[in-house]
Amino acid sequence: MVVRNEWAPLQLFNPLDGVTIAEPPDIGRGNWAGAANIWFDETGDFWLVYRLRKPHPHRGYLLRIARSTNGVNFTTVWEMTKEQLGTESMERCALVRLDKNLWRLFVSFVDPTDRRWRIDTMDAPSPTQFDPQKRKAALTAASAGVEGVKDPIVYRLAGLWLMFVSFSPTPPEATEELKQKMHATGDVFATGLSRSATGLAVSEDAEKWEWQGEVFSNRPGEWDGYAGRITSVVFHSPAFVAFYDGSRTVEENYEEKTGIAFSFDLRHWERVSRKQPALTSPYGTGSLRYMSVVPVGSEWFCYYEFCRPDGSHELRLSRLKVN
Repeated sequence: MVVRNEWAPLQLFNPLDGVTIAEPPDIGRGNWAGAANIWFDETGDFWLVYRLRKPHPHRGYLLRIARSTNGVNFTTVWEMTKEQLGTESMERCALVRLDKNLWRLFVSFVDPTDRRWRIDTMDAPSPTQFDPQKRKAALTAASAGVEGVKDPIVYRLAGLWLMFVSFSPTPPEATEELKQKMHATGDVFATGLSRSATGLAVSEDAEKWEWQGEVFSNRPGEWDGYAGRITSVVFHSPAFVAFYDGSRTVEENYEEKTGIAFSFDLRHWERVSRKQPALTSPYGTGSLRYMSVVPVGSEWFCYYEFCRPDGSHELRLSRLKVN
């Protein structure tokens, strides 16, 4: 954080003190509750969108929206199964309120036509009324000219909408045969044939998106050598603070850890977590990922996916005091 115009270390929370928000569907590795995004409404309500996952072949099978008045105790108000999208898997989604009577849900899932990750949107007057049959394309791998786009986080800044996404760039040497291998499993991010980076798209109406390209990358040879996925951005004057997921190799895909970076323009980022992650779990793989942060008064409510001793992931909340 900024103290007298100088950067001071961020006083992070202890994840062991976190509160469990959602349990995984079963014990053991590959069972996850998480990939959450939080929207804190002007009415004082917390709206949480998260997904449940089971090991292959089930993968991300259920999406939930839950509501809370205190950010801790949530009640499920809407659900969607992967079958309703005709997809192999769903991943992290995002919920935003456009005006008094219009909400938009950004859904991240594997496109059944080409097995590449894509992002669609649904509109409704309430988060309880989204209809999967009325979704529209927001950003696809083809429209961005990449191999996959997923895990959106969406913000409005000075009248412009910003969407940061995890994306898989097309390798310069990619042949048609290589591209087929990339998507044979329906998850290019888990193949190691490309990499996992963060891209940015902008929009005036949160509906038609213009791809801006890569804004945050991975660092070969470092703890975040394979993945560099921004998962949350918070403004704390005079800079933006980002939490991001990193993994050293593709073998750590699905088990990323959390780092911190800052920026003054949202396009050029300086890592704070240069030598090691900032936040990890003491259990299993050490994974602590998909951080979603919302400022509430003098605190940041931090929701994240946390590895349990049995290897499953639960959704947790920790609260961070800020000056």
